[in-house]
Formats: sequence, structure tokens, C-alpha cells
Amino acid sequence: MSVLVYTESEKGSLKKIAFEVASYGKAVADQLGTTLTAIVINADDTSELGNYGVDKVLKVTQSDLETFNAKAYASAIQQAAEKEGTKVVVLSSSVNSKYLAPLLAINLNAGYASNVLEAPSSTSPFVVKRTAFTNKAYEMFQINTEVKLLGVSKNTFGLHENKADATPEDFSISLPELGVHVESVDKASNKVSIADAEIVVSAGRGLKGPENWGMIEELADVLGAATACSKPVSDLGWRPHGEHVGQTGKPVASNLYIAIGISGAIQHLAGINASKVKVVINTDPEAPFFKAADYGVVGDAFVVVPKLIEKLKAFKAQQ
Repeated sequence: MSVLVYTESEKGSLKKIAFEVASYGKAVADQLGTTLTAIVINADDTSELGNYGVDKVLKVTQSDLETFNAKAYASAIQQAAEKEGTKVVVLSSSVNSKYLAPLLAINLNAGYASNVLEAPSSTSPFVVKRTAFTNKAYEMFQINTEVKLLGVSKNTFGLHENKADATPEDFSISLPELGVHVESVDKASNKVSIADAEIVVSAGRGLKGPENWGMIEELADVLGAATACSKPVSDLGWRPHGEHVGQTGKPVASNLYIAIGISGAIQHLAGINASKVKVVINTDPEAPFFKAADYGVVGDAFVVVPKLIEKLKAFKAQQ
């Protein structure tokens, strides 16, 4: 009857979201008076999960799972849930987890709540709080199925240390016919991923052209941030489509989101609303983004950003 959490990893290392999901799973397990089990796929060292309340770790090690496949991963998690007899399965709200969640919900005949913010307000009936309408509202969501599937919104529940054993156990699974074969995966190197970034520096058409992106990359480098852009910028070919954030691009839930030369169309705001602190730099004081911003600078990015970089470098030099 353990609560089961799927803890994501990449290149053998657990992601930060894995520990947030474990923290959330521990809170649910305490409410239900049960233990917490994690399933990991091709992760090397899983001992750190014990810092966040995981009692047991089911370790799946299979070479054909090196590349993410939603059908395969959903099957692996299903088999772990059935082995543990779990009634609550917890995932993150990452792109991969959102992709596999509907498949897993069907496999387990489970009700699925995505973008969950808090531990259940009630376990009988089972009620959780989640965001709705692209983060414009909250709803109290009741799950009536025997098995519940929860997707925890990134960077909301936080990390909560709670010492446990995290006893590892090798777990073998049988894979379904996948129907997809990945030949290769190409990723940008030496760059912070938008999905995992604590800070994102984003720019729009106010930069006037791709030749001016040097200062955006320099600011991101000083802050240890990921670079991103608005949809028109990627459509124009100024920046790769992989950097496009917004409702039709990649969602962002960073601690700090800096928007430079972006007016703030509703589709863009919908994709970055989950970020905790939003800073806007724009010459137009009437830009819609200022209404959503926590901090705003009305000014020319070509003047403001170099000065900001200079001040940040000076500050870092003093540390």
C-alpha cells in the first residue's frame, strides 16, 4: 500500500524535481499512514532520496530505456504500482511526465490530477488543489477512482528533508512493443536547460535582430540562467524553436524570469505565469507584461542590460 513516486533522472543523475516529488509523496504517505516507494529508471546513486522520506527504491536498469519513451515508462511505473499495491502514484509536471501520465492513468484505471500545488486537503474524499486555465485560477479537484495519479506542479511544493532508509531493490520489468525506435538524440551542450533552470533570461523582438543576442547570453551566463525567447523570435529564425517559451512553446516555472523586449502577449504570459518572480525590461510603459510583473524597468534594453551585467559582475567579484 506504499505511495509510489516516479523520480526522474538524466544521464544517471536524479533531477531536482525528483526530490520535490519525493517530498510531496512523503506528505501524502504520512496522511495515509503508509510508506513511500520510489521508482527510478537508469539512475546510478539513489541514496539522496532517503533525505526526502523515501523508504524503498525500485531500481530499473535497462539499456532500452536510456531514451525516454512514454509507452515504455508508463508500463514500467504501472508494473511498480501493481507490485507495491499502491493506490496513489505521484509524478512531476515535467514535459515527459505529462506525456506519459495519460497512458499510465489508462493502464491503472486511475483518475489524474495535473499541476497539483499542495498535499491533499482531504483523503476521504480525496481532494487536491491544482491550477486551472493556464494558472489563472485554482480548483479543488476530487478524485473518486480507487487509484489516484497526481502530477505535482514544478517549484511549488518545495524540498522538505525527512530522513528515511531509501533501501534499493533491483526491479525487472517486461516492456510492451514500443513501435518507436530512436536513432539519436541531439542536445545543446554547455547550456542550462529551460525545463530545469532556476533562472530564465528571455528576449523578444525588442532586441531588433539575432546579432544582438550576445548581451542576453552574457546576462544568462552571469546569472547561471537558461536563455529563452518569444514565439515571434523563433518564428523569424532569430533563435532556435527549442528556446520558445509560452503557451505554444515550453512552459516555465522558474524562480526568476527576466523578460527583455517582450510585450507580453497572453499566450506568452500563460506559459510563464508559474514563475515565482517576473522582471520586465521594456521601453513601452504600457506593455501588457508590466501588469503581470513583480518588478519592471521602463528603459532601453541596449542601455539597461549592459549596466545590469556590469553591476552583477562587480557584485560577484566581491563575493
